[in-house]
Amino acid sequence: MSIWRWLASAFVTAIVIAGPALAQQDFPNKPIRLIVPNPPGGATDVLARILAEEMTASLGQPVVVDYKAGASGTIGSELVAKSKPDGYTLVMGHAASHATSPSMYRALPYDPIKDFAPVCLVATVTNILVVNPQLPVHSVRELIALAKAKPHQLTFGSGGVGAITHLAGELFAQMADIDIVHVPYSGSAPAITNLLGGHISMMFENMPGVINQVKAGSLRGLAVTGVKRSPAVPDLPTVAEAGVPGYEAVSWFGVLAPAGTPRPIVEKLNHAMVLALKKPDVQVRLEKMGAEGVASTPEEFATLLVNERDKWAKVIHDAHVQAN
Repeated sequence: MSIWRWLASAFVTAIVIAGPALAQQDFPNKPIRLIVPNPPGGATDVLARILAEEMTASLGQPVVVDYKAGASGTIGSELVAKSKPDGYTLVMGHAASHATSPSMYRALPYDPIKDFAPVCLVATVTNILVVNPQLPVHSVRELIALAKAKPHQLTFGSGGVGAITHLAGELFAQMADIDIVHVPYSGSAPAITNLLGGHISMMFENMPGVINQVKAGSLRGLAVTGVKRSPAVPDLPTVAEAGVPGYEAVSWFGVLAPAGTPRPIVEKLNHAMVLALKKPDVQVRLEKMGAEGVASTPEEFATLLVNERDKWAKVIHDAHVQAN
């Protein structure tokens, strides 16, 4: 009897030890949920859908985009931080959710660094300064002149307090020495809608969210916010060359899993994303949107997260920005 008990115990132990390893080898064997922590229609959404489509084909399981918007991306990010670390719940993080949040919220329900396993930095996106066509300006210098003539009257929208599109506007106001009013929304899409309707004057929006409207003429592009011109809109100058020397404010987007996700699963997910982002047709789609595919390693993404947190902490402090 003792031998049989020993064999039974050994069998159970072997199953317990082998179970996680077998699960990792079998990953994925069910749909993966990719959380977009912003409303549909913005850059986060567009990039997530492109990536999900490609990963579905390469992994053999559906990658389903799920929207959990609110609080500049922190609601959806919290959901993922507290999810089971098995690779089946991911988030398309960005600077607002994982770089500016520590400086914006006193009681952030997650640690942007410790509570996540970085998987892949997907893309960087040059923002674009756009105005409603009814605003009587056609250049950055004309916009600055109008703002100086009408202090505290021009407004700029963003996807939320602390979003890079918000901080890009604050940085612009500081460097151009103008007084413009920030109007936050619960995501980029509703802000763009209000800009199209003439309810706000301008936005410093991620290019994928407004590139179609700029090309159609329903919004007027004045400049891009990167250090170089964008192939998507080559005729537009950078803000720096258009009148505000030294100005730069770009956005980034990357996929993260909950902390504790097994390394083999992180590597498999990273491999699928890198394959997708290096496909020529995907690169063309990203370029047309004003985005640049990155396809980083998990370690490179982890380094960026720390650097971005430190960089924007100073901007937030100097601008006296506080979360509502």
